[in-house]
Parts: sequence; C-alpha cells; structure tokens
Amino acid sequence: MRAMTDLAGKHIVLGLTGGIACYKAAELCRALIKEGATVQVVMTEAAGQFITPVTMQALSNRPVYSAQWDARAANNMAHINLSREADAILIAPCSADFMAKLVHGRADDLLSLMCLARPLATVPLLLAPAMNREMWAHPATQRNVAQLRADGCTVFDVGVGDQACGETGDGRMLEPQELLHDVVAFFQHKVLAGQQVLVSAGPTFEAIDPVRGITNRSSGKMGFAIARAAYEAGADVTLIAGPVGLPTPRGVRRVDVQSASDMLKACVERAQEATIFIATAAVADWRPLNAADQKIKKDGSGQTPQLQFAENADILATLAQSPRAQSGALYCVGFAAESHDLLAHATAKRQRKGVPLLVGNIGPETFGRDDNALLLVDAQGAHEIPRAGKLVLARQLVIEVARRLAHPTPSN
Repeated sequence: MRAMTDLAGKHIVLGLTGGIACYKAAELCRALIKEGATVQVVMTEAAGQFITPVTMQALSNRPVYSAQWDARAANNMAHINLSREADAILIAPCSADFMAKLVHGRADDLLSLMCLARPLATVPLLLAPAMNREMWAHPATQRNVAQLRADGCTVFDVGVGDQACGETGDGRMLEPQELLHDVVAFFQHKVLAGQQVLVSAGPTFEAIDPVRGITNRSSGKMGFAIARAAYEAGADVTLIAGPVGLPTPRGVRRVDVQSASDMLKACVERAQEATIFIATAAVADWRPLNAADQKIKKDGSGQTPQLQFAENADILATLAQSPRAQSGALYCVGFAAESHDLLAHATAKRQRKGVPLLVGNIGPETFGRDDNALLLVDAQGAHEIPRAGKLVLARQLVIEVARRLAHPTPSN
C-alpha cells in the first residue's frame, strides 16, 4: 500500500460555513490529515449551529478560530496570521450566502475577512458548495459561481442525490473522499493541460460459451492510476476499461468493454479526438473462433472440446499506424507485461509496434498488486523507474510523457 502523503507539507485552512454538510467536514478534516496535511479550522457563527468547535479541535489537534476579535492572536490580526500560513483555504461547506459575500468582497466575520485578506498570488481559495437544489440552480447563485471562478477561485462540483430537506437533486456537498481527491489534484502540476488523453486498462474477456471465457490476471490498477494522474495533470481523460471492479477515477470519462474487438472499436472511435493514447490494457492475443451459444457440457467421455482460435487485432499497432499518429497528432505509449527478459522483449515490441515510448513491467510481479516497477524504453535507450505505488509511478509516467511532448525526439 502506498504511503498516504499526497498532501505532505501542505497547511490547509479549512473553513466551515452554515449548513448541514458541516457533518462531512469532520471526516474531511481527518482525511486531509491522514494524507499528510496540517489543518487549521475556522468556523462562522452559523457553522457552530451544526457542529461544535470542540469536535473540530479534537480532529485537527489545533484550536478552532471563529471570531475576528480573538485575543489569542498577539497582534489581534487572526485574519492576517492564519491566511499567511496557509497553502490553501478550503471552504467546505460553502453556503450560498458565503459565496455571495465573497463575490462582493464583504468581510464581516473572521472567515470572510481572511478570504479577502489572503495573498491572491500564493494562497488559493477552494470552495465546496453545499445547498438546496433550488438555491444551487438559482440564477443569482450561478452568477456568483461564474464570478468567483473569474476572480480566480476554484469552485468544485456539487453532488447529486438526497438532500436533508427531503428533496433530491444537485447541490449536495461532495463526499469527503471526493473532495480529498479534488484537493490533491489541485496541487498537481498541470503538465498535460489542454491534452485529450485516451487510456485503455484491464483485461479483455473472450467468450468460449455463455459462462466461460479466456482472460488474464490484469487488475486494471495501473491503467486506472494513469487515468487519474492524467486528469490531475490537467488533461481531459477517457478510460476504456475491460471487465474490472475498480471505481472510476474522479473527473475521468469511462467506457466499459468486454472483448478485444469491443476495446478496439472503442479506442479507434475515441482516438479521433485524442492527442495521447496510453495502452495499458492486457488485451487477449487470441479469441475462440466460434463461441458456443450454449454452455459446453462435459459428457463423461473424457474428451475435451476442440477449440479453434483466431488472432485478435493489435489495438496499439492499429492506432500507432493511423494517419493521426503518423502525422504526430496522436502520441502513442505502449505497455509490455512480460515474464522474463524484459529489456529485450520491450525493446523489440516498441520497434514492432512503431511507438515512441514503450513501458515494460514483469506481469507476475504486478498483476493485482498496488505497486509496480517500470522500464521506459524509447529510441534513446531504457530508463528504470524503481518500484513504488502505482499512482506514484503513474504521475512519474505522465511527467515523462509531457516532457517528451514538449521536446520530441525521433521515435526510431
């Protein structure tokens, strides 16, 4: 398991405004700290109607501030001191009233005063809206959201579902783990901003009959981590996923497929808009030539069914040889899961597929695991990335791809 340190060294001021979603702020505070951040809680008077400062102090292990005249600050300037110490101010929940305050620069309590007084260039303001669906949809609220974004604030999405009032719709504050992912993503360098990334992940399933098939041990974890890392890096990401049970990464568009032919069709269609294709899927090389319509039954004779196989199309080679890839509009990255002689096989595969970058790993040492080790092979040679958590490796790979796009070299 990877160490939970994505926010190590970050100091977050967590602001709470009035709303029932304050109960989620308790779990969010713990999640931020588990991810390595230190958290200073600042609450409005209205927030104190929903959750106590004692609770937030116990979770953050820091005194909670709520009054602008708090005498604990030696210079009586808590709004200056707290904002200068922060790497970001996160308001969660952020009420419709508080967003309106921010738009108009009102500063009649500690939290709004601190937001107004923060150094704009160094202390970003992150907002997690939380309100009734009608309040969220109101034109005034939507105008305020647009203005806050224009002013440089990051306004996270809202959730959809049941609300405390009994209604259902948009406006819920995102769940703590969703917000945690959004905060982590915010701090990642946007090295793929403007890129359209297509990722294939997981195994394929080639049917023998309605209940049996040919597949492999790929868990899809590496591909899903790459999709998340690409989104964190600012890309628009589409993930073509074989049959796996993994949750869709935040912000990623997902297309589920079963067979290699399904995956080929999905990849070819979506590659028309992509600028980067990363083929991590462990696609079956062969498929039964004629899948049975009904379950093949054993009859006790000891005779095994006679299966014939056909070779599946090569998805990576198909896209790498497409006009868009040949013109440089689509940058293709291949993966090779080998059992031995990794460098030799990965080098040969890169040349055979005609891709600028091939990423190799030892399949039995990574399938189903949360860590991996990668070998990057290009025209200049090979470079090892030591064993680490798959998300850590995915972020390093994204940086490597971005660097190659910025400084292209011959692929042969």
